[in-house]
Amino acid sequence: MTWTQDELVAIGEAEELEISPQRADGSFLKPVTVWVVRHDDDLYVRSYKGEGGRWFRAARERGEGHVSAGGVSKDVGFVLEGDSTVNDGIDLAYRMKYRDQDTAYVDPMVAGPAKETTIRLVPRQAATR
Repeated sequence: MTWTQDELVAIGEAEELEISPQRADGSFLKPVTVWVVRHDDDLYVRSYKGEGGRWFRAARERGEGHVSAGGVSKDVGFVLEGDSTVNDGIDLAYRMKYRDQDTAYVDPMVAGPAKETTIRLVPRQAATR
């Protein structure tokens, strides 16, 4: 499954995204607000706290969850992004999209611990809830 152009635009232009990783029992963690960026035809998030972020640990462990932003609400898979070339593009996307934000927040998102938590959001069929 892929994102529609309308979904890419709506989520990509949203200032923030609500992310809820799924627990092993099928329930979802309380939504956490994160920054989201679009790079090409994909959407990415990072954990400001690096691997210490609770939502990130749950996302990595279970690999599935739910996101909402820009009027779009979607079940997703979480794919860790390890390609350094793609990550460089994601860094630029963060710097461009959030250029009006305090650099005390932006700089950590494109460095060290946060960069190592880059997750590509992949739409999936809605689970029966």
